[in-house]
Amino acid sequence: MAYYWFKAFHIIGVVVWFAGLFYLVRLFIYHVEAEAEPEPAQSILKKQYTVMEKRLYGIITTPGMVVTVAMAVGLLVQMPEYLKDGWMHAKLGLVALLLAYHFYCGRLMRRLHRGECQWSSQQLRALNEAPTLLLVAIVMLVIFKNNFPTGVTTWLMVGLVVFMAATIQLYARKRRLDKEKEALSAAPEALQNS
Repeated sequence: MAYYWFKAFHIIGVVVWFAGLFYLVRLFIYHVEAEAEPEPAQSILKKQYTVMEKRLYGIITTPGMVVTVAMAVGLLVQMPEYLKDGWMHAKLGLVALLLAYHFYCGRLMRRLHRGECQWSSQQLRALNEAPTLLLVAIVMLVIFKNNFPTGVTTWLMVGLVVFMAATIQLYARKRRLDKEKEALSAAPEALQNS
């Protein structure tokens, strides 16, 4: 029975952790984009994003990570034979990358708060795709275990994920370009009205 409790809370922890990671870097993007706003909006937005980022990281994302890892340890204690499987080694390797990503986001957040972050919003958008790729790979390993498919369906799914990521990037670029065009067209009108 303990196995099912560990599994249930492991899944809950994963959902909370990933929700936090996805939203955290989105807040970083907005934080960086606030630099382009005129005062006092810039200061107000940056202050608000700082509060939101700290709370999200400290109250949701990090506890989600802790629950995920603690319940995973419980699962492995209940099922130690999983530690002999190749898929589990691969999964643990990907989780190690995810932990590194989590702590790097914490470091990036602190740099943002000190005004030392050199990342552009475009670079942060690309960074925001990393947990998606890790999530897909980890879930696939858990579902298929040692029978990971390598057929046409697998490559179709990989292509779909790449297509979705590219579409998100292209949409973000289009929005940025539209905003720049709007700003350029508004500038001559502002000069004429003054």
